[in-house]
Amino acid sequence: MSAMNRRTFLKAAGGGAAGAAAIAGLGPLGDAIAADPPEGVVPDRVVPTFCELCFWKCGVLAYVKDGRVYKIEGNPKHPLSNGRLCPRGAGGVGALYDPDRLRKPLIRDRRPVGDAWREASWDEALDLTARRILEVKEKHGAESIALFSHGCGGVFFKTLTKALGSVNIVAPSHDQCRGPRESAFELTYGTGLGAVEPLDVAHSRCVAFLGSHLGENMHNTAVQDLSAAAARGAVFITADPRFSVLAGKSKYWLPIKPGTDTALLLAWMNVLVEDGLYRKEFIEANAIGFDELRRHVADKTPEWAYLQTGIEPSLIRETARELAAAAPAALVHPGRHTTWYGNDTQRGRAVAILNALLGNWGRTGGFHLPATLMVPPCPVPHPPGGKAFKPGEAFPLGSTPCAYDVRESSLARSGQAGIRAWIVVGCNVPLTLPDTRRTVEAMQALDFVVSIDTMPAEVTGWSDVVLPECTYLERWDELDSPPFRRPFVAVRQPVVAPMHDTKPGWWIARSLAQRMNLADYFPWKDGEDYVRTRVASAGLSFGQLVRDGVILGAEQPIYDDAPTFRTKSGKIELFSSTLADAGLPPLPPYEPPEEPPPGYFRLLFGRSPVHTFSRTVNNPRLMEIVPENEVWMNAEMARSQGLKHGSYVLLENQDSVKSGPVRLRVTERIRQDCVYMVHGFGREDRRLRTAVGRGASDARLVTRVKRDPVMGGTGMNVNFVAVMPAPAGAARGEG
Repeated sequence: MSAMNRRTFLKAAGGGAAGAAAIAGLGPLGDAIAADPPEGVVPDRVVPTFCELCFWKCGVLAYVKDGRVYKIEGNPKHPLSNGRLCPRGAGGVGALYDPDRLRKPLIRDRRPVGDAWREASWDEALDLTARRILEVKEKHGAESIALFSHGCGGVFFKTLTKALGSVNIVAPSHDQCRGPRESAFELTYGTGLGAVEPLDVAHSRCVAFLGSHLGENMHNTAVQDLSAAAARGAVFITADPRFSVLAGKSKYWLPIKPGTDTALLLAWMNVLVEDGLYRKEFIEANAIGFDELRRHVADKTPEWAYLQTGIEPSLIRETARELAAAAPAALVHPGRHTTWYGNDTQRGRAVAILNALLGNWGRTGGFHLPATLMVPPCPVPHPPGGKAFKPGEAFPLGSTPCAYDVRESSLARSGQAGIRAWIVVGCNVPLTLPDTRRTVEAMQALDFVVSIDTMPAEVTGWSDVVLPECTYLERWDELDSPPFRRPFVAVRQPVVAPMHDTKPGWWIARSLAQRMNLADYFPWKDGEDYVRTRVASAGLSFGQLVRDGVILGAEQPIYDDAPTFRTKSGKIELFSSTLADAGLPPLPPYEPPEEPPPGYFRLLFGRSPVHTFSRTVNNPRLMEIVPENEVWMNAEMARSQGLKHGSYVLLENQDSVKSGPVRLRVTERIRQDCVYMVHGFGREDRRLRTAVGRGASDARLVTRVKRDPVMGGTGMNVNFVAVMPAPAGAARGEG
């Protein structure tokens, strides 16, 4: 494929998502292609499917000529993409044709000095995997087996794990990402927000954001909605230590001190309550605990919050009144990556309560009420159930096991109960779990690890067996039917045949089940038959689904003046008796953050519009646009240390862990007490030839966490780094 620089990519992108890209500050990046197409090419076929470059699962159209995919664009019939794609989704062809893809099964020979790897046949690799997992089950019980899962295809391995008798199914997206937010809204409203949040941002008149990188973190539909709100003249308020792209689109930027967000939220509540600006009729009809809340925030004045946050009292009052004036078409955005400081569920509770004061649940411009197009599952035997492992630390309101605790349990030595085998599907756990060193130690201590992936991610280097999965453009997969404002079901179907000696996840899981005498849990002959069976049971047309890529259900009311709530009281619970009964604060307390040691800065991290976590940093097309990350540092602090813009530096955290060299971005757009970098870079596995040595890894610097006492989430913004010049010639550079 010919080289494509950023200018070529932008030119090829056209203007199909100009609004979405404009809010990202990047120009028109939608409807982009991931390879240079021949001029005037006529495709042999156009195949609808949905994307796997992130979890949003946008509908795409893949253009095929002579057996090769040459272009991907948004499916205009799919309600999540609306004919538009983000930059990373447009780069899907780069994932398909990545020269570093896993190509054959691999078996690792653990040796006292150095490991040896060899290619194997599928029969040998599957036979070994099935035998070793059954041996672990026989010796330690089914509860000693854990599944790490991320992505659509993980459902087949969840079925396999349950059939084995294990209930230890975890996802880093829970306790390393949105778990605290889900717990907060469940405690307050009786329901979480789900993967595609039910936010009516497109019709909001005012939206407040706390540390959100929306517009840099390209959730496609959400960015389109944000762009629509901006076009209608909505007011944006962004509280962030960094002047983000979103801050640049906002009327107000509040350069808040890191870790003090709850103080700002409580002060906003104080203004709404004390000045009588809250939606009184809504609260009286739908909420309980208002009197307790009034007493709780009585002393949380803007003057009090100023001492915590550094935000002027007049600005706190002005922004609170902006929200109140726009209510109920006003939102305090709940965010997504919410594992920050360990008090994250309580901060999420403050967000949920503040939204209740704005009276926006079930209202235009607030939280809409989503609907789901129900597609029955394939009938399978009822799994045997099983015991969950016992984590070392219990969390009274944790609704699901934490990936962090599975890792810790895996470090148990012989003679102790604990996790002894991992099945890892699409999760690069050394870079997604905090403290890479400890994750590697756990993987070495286990009896057996099998990983299923498309790329030689770091997790594969510590696995006993690696089973290469084909990409999302080469396979049938689970249907997608999330709650949304318009119910729908979407299909992922093969666009081209699998390359190399790779297999789809459904085939791998079913083949393992057959070797474990669990074939009854996979009562279909192949992925197409699985999809056909489910679609038929819903009374839908399989032909229409594969032709259009999506079937839309009947439109449902998404607003309700008299909403219902699934809490114990049937009301919005401002004061949470559930938390009180668990011995936890029933109203959100404020906890001042720990200060950085002298000479250190708080480490913050976020996303790039072009990359998804660490998943895309080896994608040749996307790496040509953003080939490395940078560390943002306040200009005054850089001058005081004699550090120059564009030079390479090293970061060293409070536990003496050092990063690789990373380019310094000297800017006025960040506070003096913190530094910031994009997550996912600094890869060390040399099989990732495009990514290795590019930038630095924030994940390796996150060596300590603060656990959320409610649900166990791992607050990771509690690490500090010193910044120092890198040795001459240490950087890989751009070549």
